[in-house]
Amino acid sequence: MKKTTTRKSAFSTSRLLACLLCLLSLLLALIAISGPFGTKSLAQGAGNTNSSSVWVGASYHNDVSPPLREMPALNESDLRRGVDREANENPKIPYRHIDSFDPVVQNAHASAFGLPGVNIPLPIRTFDGIPFPGVGCSCAPPDPNGAVGLTQYVQIVNEAYQVFDKATGNSVLGPNSISSIWSGFGGVCQNNGSGDPVVLYDHLANRWLISQFAGASTITDECVAISTTSDATGSYYRYGFHLGSNFFDYPHLSVWPDAYYMSMNVFNSSGTSYLGPQPFAFDRTKMLAGQPATFISPVGPLGGSVDAFLPADLDGSRLPPTGAPNTFVGFPGQASSPNYTTYHFHVDFVTPANSTFTTFANPPAAGFTALCPTTRACVPQNGVTSSNYLDGIGDRLMFRLGYRNFGDHESVVGNYTVSSGGVAAIRWFELRNVTSGPVTVYQQSTYQPDTTWRWMGSAAMDGQGNLAIGFSASSSSIKPQLRYAGRLATDPLNTLAQGEAHLYDAAGSQTGSGNRWGDYSALSIDPVDDATFWYTNEYYSTTTSFNWRTRIGSFKLATGSSTPTPTPTATATATATATATPTATPTATPTATATATPTATATATATPTGTPTELIVNGGFEGSISPWVMSGSGTFYTNNGNYPHGGTGYIYFGVNNNVSGQTYQTVTIPTTAMGNLTFWFNCSSQEGITTAYDFLYVEIRNTSGTLLQTLATYSNRDKTTPGNYSQKSFSLAAYRGQTIRLQFRCTTDFSLSTTFRIDDVSLR
Repeated sequence: MKKTTTRKSAFSTSRLLACLLCLLSLLLALIAISGPFGTKSLAQGAGNTNSSSVWVGASYHNDVSPPLREMPALNESDLRRGVDREANENPKIPYRHIDSFDPVVQNAHASAFGLPGVNIPLPIRTFDGIPFPGVGCSCAPPDPNGAVGLTQYVQIVNEAYQVFDKATGNSVLGPNSISSIWSGFGGVCQNNGSGDPVVLYDHLANRWLISQFAGASTITDECVAISTTSDATGSYYRYGFHLGSNFFDYPHLSVWPDAYYMSMNVFNSSGTSYLGPQPFAFDRTKMLAGQPATFISPVGPLGGSVDAFLPADLDGSRLPPTGAPNTFVGFPGQASSPNYTTYHFHVDFVTPANSTFTTFANPPAAGFTALCPTTRACVPQNGVTSSNYLDGIGDRLMFRLGYRNFGDHESVVGNYTVSSGGVAAIRWFELRNVTSGPVTVYQQSTYQPDTTWRWMGSAAMDGQGNLAIGFSASSSSIKPQLRYAGRLATDPLNTLAQGEAHLYDAAGSQTGSGNRWGDYSALSIDPVDDATFWYTNEYYSTTTSFNWRTRIGSFKLATGSSTPTPTPTATATATATATATPTATPTATPTATATATPTATATATATPTGTPTELIVNGGFEGSISPWVMSGSGTFYTNNGNYPHGGTGYIYFGVNNNVSGQTYQTVTIPTTAMGNLTFWFNCSSQEGITTAYDFLYVEIRNTSGTLLQTLATYSNRDKTTPGNYSQKSFSLAAYRGQTIRLQFRCTTDFSLSTTFRIDDVSLR
């Protein structure tokens, strides 16, 4: 029976308390509500840069794919993409930097600093990657990047991926569309994938990460796939993450023991207003196990006055200090006191409220002049008008931010593009002790050794601390090329003292295509020997629009190697412990595959057997020039005994003003040869050593005369006294099994003479 009660005032204490309890319950329900894209919970987090709260988002769908080798190469959405088009806009970051004097320019080649000159080894192997139109994309730029694993190299572009055998360069799978990885997944990941792709090799667990952003009208989602084994052609754990309603642009991901970290440049939904960068952390342990995963991020972007940043990406087998936060480093675009703003992201997936994103340090960046802040038509190319110049993208750091723990110190290395000497130049930097402090700028320099434009760089450091940078190079006199430069850990600070090498010299320039070029490239480290660098970037084979090609190549800076990477079992176990999610899945996978490590190393670096045989005929130029072929007004032969290195004969170039000439010999390099080229070089000149006017090029060409590679470029800046020779050496191992022309070519300007002398050429 219902009990009757005495009527009370509407404003009684009990009613007021009940009302307050109702409101509190409603508030708690709203906070805990799960929308169609997963949970968004709000929690307090101490020390956030932009807010005292953190967002926790959940994957709105996850599953496991069939093996990629059994899936279609493309899906229906790829067929609907249409004709040639510019890729997603990639809006510029607002320009605030105030130009100032650059005190750290390396404005001459290494030899001008009293260093050996071009000492950098030639590529071990180069081969073509994915060509235009990708798969179903027909867009520019391709955004090429790649990663190297135990036996495979995976390249990704807009909007395709391809798996290669890294020992041979042969294709194992693809090119297939990125969206095809999400076939059967549903939603925007399957139907509205839009590129800005990233591929990483998680060497701690021996897994691959493939990602791209997606959205029906505005880019709002990030699609991430993690391989279930070390085989990139196998099955993947697939995830879809909804990030919000803004336009989330330029995603760059990284590997860290406790999470996969990501930076985004965020704009309003129409892409017209920059809202700032935003950091994200994805639950790596859950994703390695194929379980539903969450991400954590500060609430919203950090504000339109904050420059774009990148997360640190772990290289090498030595882990960061236990519990170390991931380090994000910002582009030094501030109007006053420009610095490499260093942030710490502590993430806690068990108790998200404990997660923080804080500003840790502000080490100063040296002054510089911004590159083309108001236009994309920036970098010149040979054979095209200025309206077809290329986007220099000087408003952000370039992919990746490579991190290493050397035991006695930590380093991150990165790069961006600046203006120096009237051309684009690579500004590279190394910061130390970034997780524990004090953070210092150990070295930084602007690499601008001549009047060639260099941009679109990617930096990395091997296990010995040797640093390399891959980049694009172009000018009004050359078509865009792929090059790399480097320094040994023992070289003088702030210099790329090993010189520069050509990975690939293209035959075409780009027209139209929205002036877009690359958006980014990628230099990564082989996890097998921790010494081989792998680089990928774009080029054009003919001068045209929307017909890019990509190239992949590998090289080393030193012949030695660091301590081999240990079996990753213990690493994966430590990761699971740190994140408090006990799962054996990531531990078990890599153990068996690590056995192949020594085999891959031996194959890549094996020394040919047999007695070295001299392949050059008459390398001392004694008695005659034969069988060398000589042509042009700027090349000569003498046997008079004046200024030879050995004997009485040698060839020489230049002498007169405004001349050109070349000398070459055709030679077949057996597969059993060492491929070691040496020659003796001397330069005397009336020119000074400040500016290069007269040049000698050492070139490799095919038997038809097409340039394959420029081994070295010398100039009047290399001058010394007549007859004072120095020996130069290069590896031609990449050309074993081929017939090539070894050519010396000279050009001089209209005044003051320079003479280049070559003697005692040897190839074994």
